[in-house]
Amino acid sequence: MKNRSVPTDFILPHVYYEKVANALSWLIEVFGFTEHFRFELPDGQLHGAMMHYGNAWVMLKSPSRTMTSPAKLGLATQSIMVFVEDIDEHYRHAKSSGAQIVEELFDTEYGERQYSAQDLEGHMWTFSKHVRDVSPDSWGATLARNGGEEWQGV
Repeated sequence: MKNRSVPTDFILPHVYYEKVANALSWLIEVFGFTEHFRFELPDGQLHGAMMHYGNAWVMLKSPSRTMTSPAKLGLATQSIMVFVEDIDEHYRHAKSSGAQIVEELFDTEYGERQYSAQDLEGHMWTFSKHVRDVSPDSWGATLARNGGEEWQGV
């Protein structure tokens, strides 16, 4: 079954912002997301919005009693990674649009070309592109074992 209100079947992070409307506009302009829908409280304040970048879906929400924004907390507690096709252009656009780049664009030892940036409320975003197929054990990772056999991945 498909659900147009939750158009992903894998993972849907909920990211909390003090000012959802500002965050939504900023994420669209700076990182290139596309708005899917928004919903307001009875007083007209934007309470949440769903957006996507290709097949990467993210829900933006207002803080609650148990969830808050890094802007209020003073630090980020997670990072979101989004895969993009033209990483060099994405990086140039984000940087020229005012994103705070915290890790410059570079090629990793594990086969990604990526950069990381902080958004207007302090959430960490990493944008990446697969550039090489690299075996995890070649850079020091240990493959998990499942039922006595090495997991080969997808």
